[in-house]
Amino acid sequence: MTSPLLVLRTPDGVAPLDDVALGPALLARAQADPVGPAVLRLARPRPTLAFSRLDTLAPGWPAALAAARAHGFEPVVRQRGGRAAAYHEGCLLLDLVSADLDPRTGIRPRYERGAAILTGALRDLGVDARVGAVPGEYCPGDHSVNASGRVKLAGTAQRVVRGAWLFSSLVVVRDADRLRTVLDEVHAALGLAWDPASVGSVESVLHLDVAGARPSGVPTEVVERAVLDHHARAGYDVRPLPWDPALLVEARLQHDRHVAG
Repeated sequence: MTSPLLVLRTPDGVAPLDDVALGPALLARAQADPVGPAVLRLARPRPTLAFSRLDTLAPGWPAALAAARAHGFEPVVRQRGGRAAAYHEGCLLLDLVSADLDPRTGIRPRYERGAAILTGALRDLGVDARVGAVPGEYCPGDHSVNASGRVKLAGTAQRVVRGAWLFSSLVVVRDADRLRTVLDEVHAALGLAWDPASVGSVESVLHLDVAGARPSGVPTEVVERAVLDHHARAGYDVRPLPWDPALLVEARLQHDRHVAG
């Protein structure tokens, strides 16, 4: 038996502060509608440096903010996840939101299922995708997705509230160098040890030319289709959901929780 999954595509160009609040806005809607279907929000975000609450307490917090902005990444504070993460237009961001009367019981199964979906999608594209953290990765997690145990390609995070949950994932499709550069300075400011070589992208591990030096482009649409296909294989009845401008209005009511300073 399949469960309905409504796929909501975020319009291009949404401001980072709006974007980071859209997931929580959908979460609030799920809380208000305990029998509503799950929603999967897709986004190709503008350059963003998403800090955790823990990052804001570090002595180097002001320097980290300055480093993010110097590289053209807008700093925001997210309500989920462990440490600083960077993303841009070359990434695919996914927020899966669902009402749930007992959301805490399924925390680990959701991590396992979400990581399995991402891993299966990337394997279909030819990536040697595996679940687990690689040494020195940014925002480390047991349910990160990597390529051949060498570089991180995707991260996962959850937020659980009364009556609903939000499972977020982020796939780096291309332009890992931009992320590596800004994260290096941000991590230095926050005093976090990490290995810049741990940042990878789908593009960087696929379709190398004969010389093995230059990766050809991998469209984000290709990764998106593979991810949606694996949601369908996981038991979801995937359907489109038209964009609702009112959702952006609801997200802006939560700006105060996400302003980085």
